[in-house]
Amino acid sequence: MLKPYASQPMETRGRLYPEELSTFRSPFQRDRDRIIHSSAFRRLKHKTQVFVEHEGDYYRTRLTHSIEVAQVARTLAGALGLNEGLAEAVALAHDLGHSPFGHTGEDALELLMEPYGGFDHNAQALRIVTKLEKHYATFDGLNLTWESLEGIAKHNGPIVGPNADKKKHPEGAEIPYALKEVNDQFDLELHTFASAEAQVAAIADDVAYNHHDLHDGLRAGLFTAEDLMELPLTGPAYEEVDRLYPGLERNRRDHEALRRIFGYMVEDVLTIASNRLESAMPETAQDIRDMDRTIIRFSKPFFQNLKAIKSFLFKRMYRAPSVVKERKRVTEMVNTLFPLFMKNPELLPEEWRHEVERAGSDTELARIVLDYVAGMTDRFAIQEFERLCG
Repeated sequence: MLKPYASQPMETRGRLYPEELSTFRSPFQRDRDRIIHSSAFRRLKHKTQVFVEHEGDYYRTRLTHSIEVAQVARTLAGALGLNEGLAEAVALAHDLGHSPFGHTGEDALELLMEPYGGFDHNAQALRIVTKLEKHYATFDGLNLTWESLEGIAKHNGPIVGPNADKKKHPEGAEIPYALKEVNDQFDLELHTFASAEAQVAAIADDVAYNHHDLHDGLRAGLFTAEDLMELPLTGPAYEEVDRLYPGLERNRRDHEALRRIFGYMVEDVLTIASNRLESAMPETAQDIRDMDRTIIRFSKPFFQNLKAIKSFLFKRMYRAPSVVKERKRVTEMVNTLFPLFMKNPELLPEEWRHEVERAGSDTELARIVLDYVAGMTDRFAIQEFERLCG
């Protein structure tokens, strides 16, 4: 049973191109299915989380990460009486705009695109679902509902206005062009927070990556269980496992400890969100949007403990010497491929030539090249670099 402040599927603000309702799926379930069947979603299989795609079959990729985020989002949404279909749709789409090589590739493209309007992976996800997917007879993109587009754009908070995160969105800074293009067509109310379902997808992202980065880091040998026993949350989790299952083999011990961390995070979010919702007494989904802060979040003490874990991961995993070495290598690839295609757009595949011919400026060409390079998988980017640059 949906709560009054949940996003009601029959009250959707609709799609940019009107369509008849499905007889067996809600509008948000239809969005979810279109995202799953999109080309961009399939490409996430070979896009990096932390480790470059070829480094091991057991490490998370953007695809497995997105599936894990969707699982957490469904759980949270169901427990809070929110719309699971919308939470799942936003969760599955939230990383569609990521470039090859994870945040390393994104950092490189941000610098390369500075003269041409910049690069933002959330805005790029919107560009994918509104323009770059070309499968349907009567429209480009996936023609998602307003609520799904809003969630992709604002799941991390407002983009403009007094409640926007000034570090991410400095006052007076231009809105990313890909976001502006969509917003000009379909006002996403960038000054407000997103729906509770989109906020659930955002916190589910935090839950998923905090959990699986610990798991992947252990598997890669970047740190040990003994290191984690020195940290808040992870230390007590290992102590509980050792008390209940003394002498448990290493892999089972790690799994049991980390699944407890997963549970701690979910329980904290549910407790705080339930208390906030009870206190605020929102009557509609719009009441959630009009608040002056997020309603779905961690408690302050728990968030401080997570910051300690994130700081540990940054030093021991994201900036580990082996990871830094690989970051330099793949940064060089992106920094080579982008200007190569700018200088020689005839190297782009034939299906991109029509777009190139229509480009009336360097900025328009750069955005086409960006769409192509950002859409590459790790594997394909490496192959293209080797093919074109020896």
